[in-house]
Order: sequence, then structure tokens, then C-alpha cells
Amino acid sequence: MALAYAQGTTTTLNIDADGSQLDGPIPRRRWGIAVLLGIGVMVNYIDRVNVSVAQSYLQETFGITTVTFGFLLSAYSWTYALLQLPSGVLLDRFGVKLVGRVSTFIWGIASFGAAIAPGVTSFFMSRLLLGVGEAATFPANAKATGYWFPVKERGLATAIFDASAKFAPAIGAPLIGYLMFRTGWRISFAITGVLSLCYFALFYCFYRNPSQDKHLSDHEREFIREGGARSEHVNQSEHKGAPLRYLARQKKVIGVSIGFASYNYTFYLLLTWLPSYLSTSMHLDPSHSSLYTGVPWLFATCVELLVGGWLVDTLVKAGRNSTRVRQFVLIGGTTLGIGILGAAFATSTALALFWISISLGGLSAAASVGWSIPGLIAPRESVGSVGGIMNCVTQFSAISAPIVTGYVVHATHSFAWAFVVAAIYLMVGVASYIFLLGDIEPVAEPQAA
Repeated sequence: MALAYAQGTTTTLNIDADGSQLDGPIPRRRWGIAVLLGIGVMVNYIDRVNVSVAQSYLQETFGITTVTFGFLLSAYSWTYALLQLPSGVLLDRFGVKLVGRVSTFIWGIASFGAAIAPGVTSFFMSRLLLGVGEAATFPANAKATGYWFPVKERGLATAIFDASAKFAPAIGAPLIGYLMFRTGWRISFAITGVLSLCYFALFYCFYRNPSQDKHLSDHEREFIREGGARSEHVNQSEHKGAPLRYLARQKKVIGVSIGFASYNYTFYLLLTWLPSYLSTSMHLDPSHSSLYTGVPWLFATCVELLVGGWLVDTLVKAGRNSTRVRQFVLIGGTTLGIGILGAAFATSTALALFWISISLGGLSAAASVGWSIPGLIAPRESVGSVGGIMNCVTQFSAISAPIVTGYVVHATHSFAWAFVVAAIYLMVGVASYIFLLGDIEPVAEPQAA
């Protein structure tokens, strides 16, 4: 079997047993895997956003302050951050299938734990367990995408699962708000637990690496391999990947980690506090604030799929310099994220939603490129480790954003300075992408360094 891949179109060449050539379309099994990963991220983020929607209900049930609520919002990020480096190593050692099965089961149990929590301490512990379960999700998806997709399709494949992180609050916030209003917050948490366990069953039945997937045709397997997908090393003793201490010192790894951390700060500020901002600063009731919360997230989903996914892949397939294309979207999108400053001075709900949508849209386009970078710069069998380092650093932003915002809002009775802090952080992120990450190309192997 041979394969030709030319500027935006794929043609295949089957060699029959008698030497004759048979043209035919390339099967699309790989895109089913991308959708599967996207469903997992969507369920993952519905689990996360339910706390932000439940602020008034949790304050009424547990009698907590705004500052305490900020700690509850960040709780799962504590364990999530601590386990990023171990999860990356585990992924490189045991693979996506095994680690993914264990993690999806744990996060489903955590949602049920929150639903039955008798007090704020037990609720906090359930959120810590959620972080344990979800820690491997994005490093695993980055590794799986590297196995399943040729380089020229990596942008859209990554956008599918990363855009699900934006689509989840777009549909999840209004839906959870309605469920909480109709059934109470405990039932809504139990329902997210059911969704999580359903995804566990789905992942258990359908995810395999390309070498293990019996439904992947030889035709598509060759297309994936010839397109630059990462090879699988079944014998892990053959090559264990670059050491963490080596990867953590690399300028490119540092650059993408700081840049992505600046994105994550604004992302989690909005993921956790947007309903509260709309209800307190824009004077919307809880049901309307959860409904309007979905607007910028839906916009961000569309922008990520169209710009960070489809447009990037289209330009790369058309022969444009792949590094320049990804740099433009990464830096340009993060720069647009600074539009969060507009929300600091917004005087109406419509104006606030406009600036938040611009900010989230730009950051979302950049995010899909950002999550494709571990698969593009990592040495052999080190994608999980690079993704783990990147996500570990970014999770300090996920931890700090809800807490810092809680203190700032409590002290100033306004979200304006919280948005200013996010904008300054994004400026640092842009500089990091320009001066530290630079060209998006593989880091040298340790023995060649």
C-alpha cells in the first residue's frame, strides 16, 4: 500500500494481490476517536462548571462566604495540578487506554460524592477526588491525538476535544441552572455523575491505540503513519522517553507552559465566576445569569473549531509554513484575550458579553494550537510528559484564578480589578510565546543535547 497526500486533498493507492492499483477514499475511523475524546472533555467540564452555577444554593446550604466559595471553586485544581507530572509519566509508561479507563471511573464516583456531601468539608474532599480523576484527561488526549492523526490534521483533531471544554459550559450552565431550579443542586450533581459513568463505559468499549484497533483499516493506518503520526513503542523498555528534569529545563517547554498558564487563568476566572459576575455586576437573577453565561462559551466553541481547527489545517495543507500559521493563531488569539479588559468597564450586559466573547474566542482559537504543541515539540515517547509539565504549570492558574478573584471581589465589591489582573497575565503569556517558545519544532533528544 502506498499513499499520496497533496495540498488539502488525500488520494489513496491500494495495491491488489495481482499488482493492480485501486483508488478509493480514506476511511475516517480516526475522526470517531476525536469525537470520543471530545465527548469525554465535555462531560469533564460539565462536572467542573456545576459548582459555579450552584453558588447561591451552596451558600444557602452550607452558609459559606464568597472567599470560601472561591476555595471550593479551585479545590479540584489542587489535586489536578499535583497529578499532572505523575499522570504524564503514567501515560508514557502504561498508555492512554489503561490510564483513561481508571481516571474516567474515578471522576464519575467523585460527582456522586459531591451530591451526597453532608457538609462543606466532605464537599471539598469530593472536589479533590474529581481532580484526581480528571488529571490525565488532556495529556492523554494530546498523546492519543499524536498517535491517531497525521500532522496536517492535528489542528482540527485537537480543536474537537479542546472546543468541548467551551461547549460544555455553553450548554451545561443553562441546563444545570434549570436542573438546580427544578430539582435542587444535589440531584444535578448526581446526574453529572451518571453522565461520567456513561462515558467510562463508552471509553472502555471503544478506545484503542491504532495498533490495537481491529476496526482500523490498513488503508487508514498507512495514511496516519505516512502523515507523520507518532509511532507506538509497545515495548516500553526500548525507549522510556526523556527525563522530566531534562524536559522542564527546555526553553520551548517553559515558553508554552507560561503562555498556556496565562490562557488558563482567564479561562478559569470565567468558568468559575462568570455566572456570579452577571448576577452581581449586571444584576441578573440566577436563572438568567446561567442562561447568558452560555453565550460567550458558544461563541468560543465556534471560533475554536473554525479558526484553531479548520483554518489552521487548511492553511497548512495548502502549503503555508506550519510554524508561522500556528504562531499567528497562538499569539494573535492570546492577544485578543486581553479584550477581557473591556468587561472591566462594561456598563451593560450586552457590552460585557461582547468583550467576554471576544476574549474567550481569541483564547479558544489559541488553545487548540497550544494543545497540539506537546505532540509537535516532544522528544520520542515524551508527549505525555511534556503535556503533563505544561498542564501542571497551567493548573496553578486554575487554582489561583478562583481564589484571587474571590479575594478581589470581596475587597473591592467589583470584578473590574479581577479582569485587569487577567489582562496583565495574558500580556506575559504573549511575550512567553514570542521569546521562549519561538519556532514550533521538536526539542532535541537528551542524548543529542
